[in-house]
Amino acid sequence: MPYEPVFAVSARLLALVEEIAALRQQVVSAAVQVAWIPRLQQEARVSNTHSSTAIEGNPLTQAQVRALAEGQEVPAIADRSRLEVLNYFAGLRFIETHARKRTVTRRDVLRLHAIAAREVMDQGQSGEFRRIQVWVGGHKPPPPERVEELMATLLDWWNGPTRELSPVISSAVLHYRFEEIHPFGDGNGRVGRLLALWELYRRGFDTHHILAVDEYYWHDRPRYYRQLAAVRKQGGDLTGWLEYTAEGLLAALGNARDRIQAISAETGRACCATRDRWPRAGYGKGWESPGRARWICSARCLRPGW
Repeated sequence: MPYEPVFAVSARLLALVEEIAALRQQVVSAAVQVAWIPRLQQEARVSNTHSSTAIEGNPLTQAQVRALAEGQEVPAIADRSRLEVLNYFAGLRFIETHARKRTVTRRDVLRLHAIAAREVMDQGQSGEFRRIQVWVGGHKPPPPERVEELMATLLDWWNGPTRELSPVISSAVLHYRFEEIHPFGDGNGRVGRLLALWELYRRGFDTHHILAVDEYYWHDRPRYYRQLAAVRKQGGDLTGWLEYTAEGLLAALGNARDRIQAISAETGRACCATRDRWPRAGYGKGWESPGRARWICSARCLRPGW
């Protein structure tokens, strides 16, 4: 039986999708004019890695996660905590490398789990679907003998009907359904959030990979878990979950816009502070005029590659 998610396009969801579209356009327009995308990408990787691993109990601070991303030694931390973070960075690199992959296969999902859960499994094997029954709080996911079938139908849906949906919706549905199946013995939360990001990348929603969506979930982790549980309480109706995740995406876009503006202002101040130190001779008539200096300063600050 094919997978068919149940939800309604509520007035709230529709309004959020419209807000997201408008804000995304602002972010895209701003980002393509600046040369700081690598910095924004690294900040998003650090934030997503810290948030997603912290949701699962990793104790490292964001500063420690950033230090690991930069290849620094972080003293006095457990090997497992370090490895969980490094694995998540590797998982992000995997989905970034395969951002344009049109068809995601069973092998891809297993590979992603093998990367994200390498040597940090409490039960089961990394890169293999579970062969045991697991519990998630008070929820009993499907028995292990059904995992292959349920994941196959989810992948069929992901590689087919999702193209008819907004990526705002399809990434959220994918996120929930994967967690509902809970196909691995451990590491499902981290992999589910990676898959949701991957859908945003595949659909061209976050082409620069600068959105830190998981930060929203981490900032109110109890609400994140309540929203997941609420779908089951509502008989599988995903409407409330879609509204919640859309709020998170809107927040991530707002944060990305603010970061772009902050870096732009910071770079602009540094650029314009050099104006009085530029040579004043040999550039031709009019070069030293205040208006000309301001124009050159702006051009240097805004053009990528300067």
